[in-house]
Amino acid sequence: MKRHRPRAALIAALFCAGCTATPPVPEVPSPHGTKDGFQNNYLPGPLIGGSFLKWQWERITQGLPKPPANNYQFPVDTPDLAWLVQNRSTTSATWIGHATVLMQVNGVNVLTDPIFSERASPVSFYGPKRKVRLPLTIAQLPHVDVVLISHNHYDHLDRDSVDQLNRQAGGPPLFLVPLGLKAWMADAGITNVRELDWWQQTDVPGLDLHLVPVQHWSARSLTDRFETLWGGWMVRTAASAKQPFSFFFAGDTGYSADFTDIGKRFPTVDLALLPIGAYAPRWFMAKQHINPTEAVRIHRDLHATRSIGIHWGTFELTDEPLDEPPKALMQALRDAAVPVSEFSVLRHGETVRF
Repeated sequence: MKRHRPRAALIAALFCAGCTATPPVPEVPSPHGTKDGFQNNYLPGPLIGGSFLKWQWERITQGLPKPPANNYQFPVDTPDLAWLVQNRSTTSATWIGHATVLMQVNGVNVLTDPIFSERASPVSFYGPKRKVRLPLTIAQLPHVDVVLISHNHYDHLDRDSVDQLNRQAGGPPLFLVPLGLKAWMADAGITNVRELDWWQQTDVPGLDLHLVPVQHWSARSLTDRFETLWGGWMVRTAASAKQPFSFFFAGDTGYSADFTDIGKRFPTVDLALLPIGAYAPRWFMAKQHINPTEAVRIHRDLHATRSIGIHWGTFELTDEPLDEPPKALMQALRDAAVPVSEFSVLRHGETVRF
């Protein structure tokens, strides 16, 4: 096993790591763009907390990550596919795995950061492998109307998945992406795309959608860090909706004052989809990935009525055991005196209705 570690480190470097190459100036004008690429609002210094090689050495010498206590036997629900296909009136959320959630709101099917591939990697033969089976395939989804992309890391923007969605029966969905990703989509043959900057809004029948700032970064190779923007998404029913509903999708993020800003602009958040995994070691991950304690803090910053923990239990990307985030979340809720009913996790494939 250990003889594969150097190759694993190289693959991990493509989406987690500190290359030092300076990317070119972003082609799309933006107040967040500099000569070194896009930048975060509240992090003037380096995003990476320390040496990537040091992190990889610790993983090798300490045998991390440790396998979960359940030996990867996570429960997987079988979604009610017939109901999902027919549903156009009930607000629902189905966790497919990692950061992929099917939201059904006001008759619109919205899919977040779709990854249905076996690996979160630039190559099909190596890299982080799916540890929990898919509860459904792309072909089994109801017709997807909108796909939200938060950023271009391989575990959030999967080429094969977006290609399949673009060829879905009934016509392609609308892909909403941060600045700089429209060109990548075009190279992939995907043209039904709208590209947004932070705080910009677009509409589809029944929904208003806003790209909002979060603290993260972008890269799909060792030479393109910060070349494209990243962000979270705030989605709200149109003003005419009989059943108003709003949800926030964070994508990937470290903790920052961005969430206070979002809470001020959007005082009502019915549901927040917040990452709770991929946080260890903190000395390396803290600026780019929140832990469960910080997720609870964001839940409060957003004044969310309810939150669901995502971005855990599917791919082994960092050092914590794959089953640790929900346990840490329960402790964080107790410490913050937040009712468990406000912030929970789902089983893979589980649907909740609102």
